Amino acid sequence: MSDKEVILTQDGLKRLEEELENLKSVKRREVAERIKVAIGYGDISENSEYEDAKNEQAFIEGRIITLEKMLRNARIINNDEIDTDTVSIGSIVTVEDLEFGDTMEYAIVGTAESDPMQNKISNESPVGKAILGKKKGAVVDVNVPAGVIQYKIVDIKK
Repeated sequence: MSDKEVILTQDGLKRLEEELENLKSVKRREVAERIKVAIGYGDISENSEYEDAKNEQAFIEGRIITLEKMLRNARIINNDEIDTDTVSIGSIVTVEDLEFGDTMEYAIVGTAESDPMQNKISNESPVGKAILGKKKGAVVDVNVPAGVIQYKIVDIKK
């Protein structure tokens, strides 16, 4: 992972800090204990419990490094920076699909905290890119694999 700026909301920052703390204080101990128990089973060359625990340990250490780098390069979006006149990172945007009339509400976040299942979409996603910087009432074309979708920006809030 390069030293690319990571854009986070206050909630995203808190979530990443909590995950990092959990990995360092809880998960590291758990996996160390699993390794200790697995070594107690004898020959580690054919010990699947030992291999699984070592793989988990490598994953945890890699994730810790990634999170520390993300937090080091974080730019936090404060609530006062969120403009309700134009779509920006941190905005909650209601859009209407002009073809089907469906409305959806999305929170625009940085890539590190995007979660489409919770309607948190990245500023780098097709929808995020299309609506970023637009004003309420604007109609935007979103290029998606299935073609082009037209959305109208119905509301922008914090």
